[in-house]
Amino acid sequence: MALPAEKVRYTYADYMTRGEEERIEIIDGEVFPMAAPSSIHQEISMEISRQFANYLEGKPCKVYAAPFDVRLFEKDGDALEDVDTVIEPDISVVRDKSRIDVRGCKGAPDLVVEILSPSSLRRDRIVKLHLYQRAGVREYWIADPENRTVQVFLLDDDGRLCPHEDYGRKDVAKVNVLDGCFIELSKVFSE
Repeated sequence: MALPAEKVRYTYADYMTRGEEERIEIIDGEVFPMAAPSSIHQEISMEISRQFANYLEGKPCKVYAAPFDVRLFEKDGDALEDVDTVIEPDISVVRDKSRIDVRGCKGAPDLVVEILSPSSLRRDRIVKLHLYQRAGVREYWIADPENRTVQVFLLDDDGRLCPHEDYGRKDVAKVNVLDGCFIELSKVFSE
């Protein structure tokens, strides 16, 4: 079932009526269609998720790969019609188990990874950076398959996501929100 075309502001209630084959995100009530990820995108997502999952084994913190609904600004007691932002980050790391429910994550994950694709460059580098900043995501990674790099942003004391570190294909990236966790980028960008 497609979303109603006549609406001006969409909500999570509308999102829940879409067909499973229809990939979208809703940001501040506006619908953004999503293309299916490429094979390289999927390989990068799987490898980063695998390394996170290996580190997190036996710990209460969890990693989730898309599709995984994140309702960044939902509060306790909000109706589906009150929630006007639902996104599907490529990878989400959530330390607080109380944020997880059967539909996904309520509130900001601790860390989000977005993997760039030609159709998502602007949205990931500008729109989502500001969105994650507004929501209080503590660490944001942008993985660039073309340049084989990862750019890391950290939330500062003033609530701004600021550039922290740039990593290349041969580097080991430090995960700042997880003590002792590192991602081997030579395995992420293997070819």
